[in-house]
Amino acid sequence: MSGNIVIGGGTGFVGKHLINALKNKNYAITVISRMPGPQHISWNDLNKSGLPQGTFAVVNLAGQNVMDFKQRWSAGFKQNVFNSRINTTSALAKAINEASVKPQAFISMSGVGAYKPDKSTQYTESSHVSNFDFFSKLVLEWEKATSLNNEAQKQCRVVSIRSGVVLGRDGGMIKQLYLPFFLGLGGPIGDGSQFLPWIHIADLVNLIIFAIENNKVKGIINGVAPSPCTNKEFSNAFAKALRRPACIPVPKLVFNIMLGNDRAKMVTEGQKVLPQRAQELGFKFQYPTVSEACLNIVK
Repeated sequence: MSGNIVIGGGTGFVGKHLINALKNKNYAITVISRMPGPQHISWNDLNKSGLPQGTFAVVNLAGQNVMDFKQRWSAGFKQNVFNSRINTTSALAKAINEASVKPQAFISMSGVGAYKPDKSTQYTESSHVSNFDFFSKLVLEWEKATSLNNEAQKQCRVVSIRSGVVLGRDGGMIKQLYLPFFLGLGGPIGDGSQFLPWIHIADLVNLIIFAIENNKVKGIINGVAPSPCTNKEFSNAFAKALRRPACIPVPKLVFNIMLGNDRAKMVTEGQKVLPQRAQELGFKFQYPTVSEACLNIVK
């Protein structure tokens, strides 16, 4: 495969891994970001000039990091979290609508926040979703922003990947947890019985590339590993990989105070989400279990 892949917000944790993997497959890359650089364009350039010629696929990873612990969970920050996802997705959809030669695929990230936290329900892509809190509203608006006009829809597949917590050494949740767990101060959140929908960074990157290259992939795809685990099971697996104990539970209240109630729910409550469509389409996970993922990360 070759061609140009346009990536919205390719400078973050997932973006860096995706760009490396795409370059290894001989794709050309154009990153849209606020940062200037080679093979970069700005969002203003996109609005003015549209997609670069020869764009094979568009991937949107842009969005303010929700788990930036330095940011207070204020109305302004929430608005920024919202706008940074919806506006960039809409801008890319508009550019695809206006392109004389359409890309083959438009892949946008979204999240498992669409599913209501529950300890007994198993969610797949066909499960009903509704607007019940900040994150479910965000996901539904984000996915709506990928809509293309009728002409573009005939030529360009649209995929929304509802990602779980992305596990990797150099970013996301593990980056925050590495030191406390390494020092033997890690443990589950609360009683640890809440589910933690997760995916290894390598599997998420491979799933995005699978969605770019496989013309059967369209609509909603759950970007989660096939073996759901609880927060306690994750804590035990991560601590075991580090050869440390994981016996110091962190009260939920700590996260509520530190992150704000809405945001704390992402770690204090969880959903049991399955990647049914990815598996039906023949996608193979490199790290299907949390113990395999944790062993790879600490290696």
